[in-house]
Amino acid sequence: MAVNMDASANVLPPEPDKRYVRDKMVWNPAMHAIPISGIRRMVNRAAELDDVVHLSIGQPDFGTPQHIIDAHIHALQAGQTGYTMDAGLPELLTALKEYYNAKYRSTLDEDNFLITTGATEGIYLLLTAMAAPGREFIIADPTFLLYAPLIRMNGGQVRTVPTKASEGHQIDPERIINMIGPNTHAIVLNSPSNPTGTVYPRETIEWLCQEAAYRGVEILSDEVYDNLILDDIDYPSVLSCATDMDGISVVSSFSKTYAMPGLRVGWIVADQNTIRTLRRYHMFTTTVASTPAQWAGVAALYGDQSCITEMVTEYARRRDRVVDLIGDTPGLTGYWPQGAFYIAPSLPDGVDGGRLAMRMLEETGVCVIPGDAFGEHSSNLLRISYSTSMEKIEEAFARMMPWLERQPELARYG
Repeated sequence: MAVNMDASANVLPPEPDKRYVRDKMVWNPAMHAIPISGIRRMVNRAAELDDVVHLSIGQPDFGTPQHIIDAHIHALQAGQTGYTMDAGLPELLTALKEYYNAKYRSTLDEDNFLITTGATEGIYLLLTAMAAPGREFIIADPTFLLYAPLIRMNGGQVRTVPTKASEGHQIDPERIINMIGPNTHAIVLNSPSNPTGTVYPRETIEWLCQEAAYRGVEILSDEVYDNLILDDIDYPSVLSCATDMDGISVVSSFSKTYAMPGLRVGWIVADQNTIRTLRRYHMFTTTVASTPAQWAGVAALYGDQSCITEMVTEYARRRDRVVDLIGDTPGLTGYWPQGAFYIAPSLPDGVDGGRLAMRMLEETGVCVIPGDAFGEHSSNLLRISYSTSMEKIEEAFARMMPWLERQPELARYG
């Protein structure tokens, strides 16, 4: 019997088994709480353009000190690449205890610390362990972009305290205290702040710590930039403002102070019961931070600290110049940031900073980060980072200033 080859070509393949076909990927609905990153949006567009000057960088532009690099390499060469204890490398826990007790005259011990994979994991552990339906969290607006999505992903509610460039982006402690209600679970602080560079004064932190303790409200303090204080002022960590560790959690890291963000070593400071609970959680996230990187952290704490002084001196010099340039820029309202390496000047009310920043990037090649990346009430802000050379700062403003002067929505403010 002859086979009709042409007929066989018209035979349709069998339909796939519908048990294994989905129209779309099924994600946890909580994933919808994660916004599209305003930072990535700008930086990704900048990568497609030529001759871009970045005022968008969120990491130090200094090299990692050599003694830290040497310690990291030595740990690798010595075969110290296995897991540490889940709380962290014992030598690093001891170094952190000694560092904090000397700096804040505290009486912490190793059991008050948990080593994490950068401060990001520390924030993740704390907020996802705390947040739950019916719990409210008070945060500034603008503030670091990680807090609100993590709270909302876990069913918590976010209440914001908007700040203004004209007031130096300082928070009003009385307003925060008046916002505390029966469902308030925690206040999240970030000082020095990313994106504003604002340092909250001691009286603000002490008042909030006192009221939070009285009302049974937790305080989570993100102090990643605590060593980058650009003026001769007292830095008030919550560790030096609270009467005890009950209800207090601090997150920090080596990334900004020692210019080692890629090594990803951070930590949580809290009471021992909190640390014990978070250690169990930590075992199911990243388990441990990189062992060689933890040895680099030991070297950072025990080694030469002049790198911090040099960094602070240079950032202060750049800050001074950026504040002057913003004062001469049409449509921008500046202030005096005292920490980190950011400033978040405001545009006039009603101006969409996101649209303006993207147009400015595409037409001038200057990349800044719009304020809507850091808060729902900050759409008229621009975050400017001076973690770049003075030459690039001057070049960026030489492009920005005439361009902004030509924008019709800013013309009446020139």
